[in-house]
Amino acid sequence: MYAQMIKSEETYEDPKKLMAFQARIDDGDRIEPKDWMPKGYRKTLIRQIGQHAHSEIVGQLPEGNWITRAPSLERKAILLAKVQDEAGHGLYLYCAAETLGVSRDELTEMLLNGQMKYSSIFSYPALTWADMGVIGWLIDGAAILNQVPLQRTSYGPYARAMVRICKEESFHQRQGFDIMIKMVNGTAEQKHMAQDALNRLWYPSLMMFGPPDAESVHSEQSMRWKIKINSNDELRQKFVNQTVPQAEYLGLSIPDINLNWNERKQSYDFSQPDWSEFFDVLEGNGPASVDRIEARQAAWEDGAWVREARIAHAEKKNMAILAAE
Repeated sequence: MYAQMIKSEETYEDPKKLMAFQARIDDGDRIEPKDWMPKGYRKTLIRQIGQHAHSEIVGQLPEGNWITRAPSLERKAILLAKVQDEAGHGLYLYCAAETLGVSRDELTEMLLNGQMKYSSIFSYPALTWADMGVIGWLIDGAAILNQVPLQRTSYGPYARAMVRICKEESFHQRQGFDIMIKMVNGTAEQKHMAQDALNRLWYPSLMMFGPPDAESVHSEQSMRWKIKINSNDELRQKFVNQTVPQAEYLGLSIPDINLNWNERKQSYDFSQPDWSEFFDVLEGNGPASVDRIEARQAAWEDGAWVREARIAHAEKKNMAILAAE
């Protein structure tokens, strides 16, 4: 179904309908699944929601690997609850994408064949327990900045899914910051571990907001349609301003020699990530990219019998209903 939509992308669309649609967006109306929408709007939403859903599912992998190795039963239970939340987030988002005419199977196949991406941050390995703290503190913190505005996005099902997701992400960030507090107040080795995790994941966290605005292919149109509310650079600046005082509270150092408070603009000046690394990771060349896709491929293949059984059950149920009629 999605492939047919792509083939018809260049189909003529009535300029009057396009103007009326944009007027609805400008007036703050919510677009619902049965409403008319431009093909480009639908395509952009499928790309964004699909990649968001994939990121939630792939994001379980580095954390799931630490559940049995967490330092206490309490930490195991908390991390397990967090991983379960991420699975739920993926479910909400796949359901939102399905309202646009693309199936969950199609979305998964696009991830596995490279047509769709997931957040670049999850192509980096989680090497120590301190990474679980940084993932919650920085990565979920960045996710919150990205996602809270999406509660006001123009597509109804996406906006509504984000309400619960954002509430749960706030818990995840607090969980991560709590780990960091325990680490920096522990032994010298634990504090060193916390600083090392921050050093490794700081710039990948900045990359989560996407490329600089000047290099972002989709941002301008997405913001016009209110699929996206804030620019990449705007959110990245807000993240740095929010995170630096938190790092100071923890007694940790942001690994950026150019980090400096700019009194004039009332914000921090900071170094940009290595954007060549970012684009290389997106191409599947991150430190853990192969492992992530192999894990999703294995899950897809191992779950084939479940999908087949559900289809067979549905067909049998439908036949019974028809026979009864």
